Amino acid sequence: MYSAPLLEQSFVLQTIGKLSQTPSCSAIDPGADDIVEAVLSEAGRLAREVFEPLCRRGDLEGARWENGSVSLPEGFLEAYQQYRDGGWASLHAHPDHGGQGLSFALSCAVQEQLTSANMAFALCMMLSQGAIHALSNHASSELQLRYLGRLVSGEWTGTMNLTEPQAGTDVGALRTQAVPEAAGRYRISGEKIFITWGDHDVAANIVHLVLARLPGAPAGTKGISLFLVPKYLVNDDGTLGDKNDVSCRSLERKLGIHASPTCTMQFGAEGNCFGWLIGQENKGLAAMFAMMNHARINVGLQGVAIAERSYQRSVAYAFERQQHGSLIATFPDVRRMLMTMRANTQAARALVYYTASQVDWAAAASGPEERWHFNCRADLLTPVAKSWATDLGVATTSIGIQVLGGLGYIEDSGAAQDFRDARIAPIYEGTNGIQAIDLVTRKLDADCGKHWGLLFAEIGEALDHAERDTALQSTVAALRTGHDAVVRSTLWLTNTAAISPDLRQSAAAPYLQIFGNLIGGWLLLVQAEAALGGLHSADFDREFLEAKVATAKFFAEQIVAPQAAISSALVLAGSKDYRLSKEQMISR
Repeated sequence: MYSAPLLEQSFVLQTIGKLSQTPSCSAIDPGADDIVEAVLSEAGRLAREVFEPLCRRGDLEGARWENGSVSLPEGFLEAYQQYRDGGWASLHAHPDHGGQGLSFALSCAVQEQLTSANMAFALCMMLSQGAIHALSNHASSELQLRYLGRLVSGEWTGTMNLTEPQAGTDVGALRTQAVPEAAGRYRISGEKIFITWGDHDVAANIVHLVLARLPGAPAGTKGISLFLVPKYLVNDDGTLGDKNDVSCRSLERKLGIHASPTCTMQFGAEGNCFGWLIGQENKGLAAMFAMMNHARINVGLQGVAIAERSYQRSVAYAFERQQHGSLIATFPDVRRMLMTMRANTQAARALVYYTASQVDWAAAASGPEERWHFNCRADLLTPVAKSWATDLGVATTSIGIQVLGGLGYIEDSGAAQDFRDARIAPIYEGTNGIQAIDLVTRKLDADCGKHWGLLFAEIGEALDHAERDTALQSTVAALRTGHDAVVRSTLWLTNTAAISPDLRQSAAAPYLQIFGNLIGGWLLLVQAEAALGGLHSADFDREFLEAKVATAKFFAEQIVAPQAAISSALVLAGSKDYRLSKEQMISR
């Protein structure tokens, strides 16, 4: 049974929160609030007692579509009501809209727990959080008044509608239309595919955020607007009115996350679908990116969550299963697998929490220079958090199957479901390949590289400081190998490779790998330093702190340093000389 790693989560929040303290915003340290322990403990109970018991049932039964409506298996409605009644949907929302105003980093820790317990179900909450974020930052006061409070309370849920059959990564190719009418209303028509939780029966209304084109809009991404399209129209007094002309035409049959309804949505099949503009005309993509970047951090969190679930399952099995008269946890190869799972999970958690904390610091910054710093750090790390953490989620759940052996390949063990559920995360919210390209072609170039220069300098200073402790010297030496490889690769990408888009894009994936390894290793080192300091205090769990130091050492020496040499060589090699035609590619 999944058990939320409360001590681990609290420790990470505390240590990463201190990394970004400045005199003007030290008060928002996401780990310093007295209520953090209570929030994590109660959320962990909700995850363990309410969400997890539905995980296997959801996988076996899945969401069901009948006559244009979608329903979830028995128990999901009641579970969602407990989530809503507990106020969990409002954690990070602004108090002006009925929220609790807690940090994004803390809300991520709660979302991790729910996702570990039931990833398919937790997707509903994740999409609603993104919709709240987009409306809070871009919607008119009138739309906020009518819709935001119900989303924040959890009474209604939200979705994101981008993809169309001909428009996936190429969002500019979308064809959904929005025709203006009187009183600021628009008539929407078009089809969207792969819409997560696009229809269901656990909430009274669904608020769709839909990208569409106005008549005469410019071609491509410059002519896209964002619209709020409710499942049920809302009367002036806040009550629900007639059903809007929005319907789910079908559900996708998928490898995993079976209880998450992945819908093909039809808008305006009868010509009576109505929506309202969010933000400015033809500026919809910028508004949607507010939701997408929020979601990308949370998708990275899915990699962490499913890896934690798999790791807990593997540890429990390895310390029960005996072979040749000994627990398999004592076998060197099994120990290697368990430590790899542990180190991957903890490094990914640290990176995702740290990225979320940069969003918090940016919101609390007192001036433009501070805000610039934290926004740039968040922008730089978001594609890494999304892709690096989700790749590790897939790799870790695969190792989890291997630890359980033949039992892991059997569906009843649950390990196979972990792997199947994890596999979607590197694909949606922008494929990991696209995230890597975004990192090397946009994020590295922003502000002439000043932001990544500051990050690498900060890491270098942290290595110098940690090296003074003899217990960390081998860890620091391994991280220096990773640091040097990333700096060298970054300079090559922003200078030599800058003249060739093909070179930069072909190097993107291996570069993101060593970049993520370095950040994860650095954050584990910071935790190891804090753990060593805590060993001198009776207030901390000694076994936990000693394990933190060992995990940082393993990750640096067994993952960061060895992969730095290989991946940096791949970055510098490129792949432009290895192109083959379709005829050459075909096996014969």
